[in-house]
Amino acid sequence: MPRRPRTRRHAPQVASSAPPPLHEPSAWRLQHGDFTPPVREADPETGLTVIHRRAIDTLGQMLSNGTITADMHDAGQVFRSAFRAAALDPLRARSLVWVPATTGETLTERTAAARERVARALDALGGPASPAGSAVWHVVGCEQSIREWATLRGMHHVAAGGVLVAALGVLAKHYGLAPRRRPETATAPA
Repeated sequence: MPRRPRTRRHAPQVASSAPPPLHEPSAWRLQHGDFTPPVREADPETGLTVIHRRAIDTLGQMLSNGTITADMHDAGQVFRSAFRAAALDPLRARSLVWVPATTGETLTERTAAARERVARALDALGGPASPAGSAVWHVVGCEQSIREWATLRGMHHVAAGGVLVAALGVLAKHYGLAPRRRPETATAPA
């Protein structure tokens, strides 16, 4: 009977106790989205060199993947800025200047105008209850992920991504960002 070769047992590897570098995003933060490459700048107050990283949102990821065009990305940014100006986020902080005698919130003219812009954009998408309107409201306005919104609507995340792409195309046209193109006519071979 042949002898088995001896296997050498290794000591278990011990994880390094060195702390992670502070200039890098933590492993927990990296699982929640990508970042742009670091940009080194001088702090205007102290003159020290600081590193800035920007988190990439859903629209930024779709643009870098080539899923949407720059016009669609810009339309999403226009909608998001109007959504924020309209104060429609579900997350709100309590007013620091709270006066007990007041009743309810008052809308400023800027907020009212922004709400009107959001309403017109949603009407162009078929209303807030339509799939396109709901996608733009939740994914672009409330900044949910496509997967979260798809779960909310009960659809597959791939189909939800297609709905968002189509909605951003309509928004680009609504805001006048999409170039006017003549439809190509099919020519029959001679």
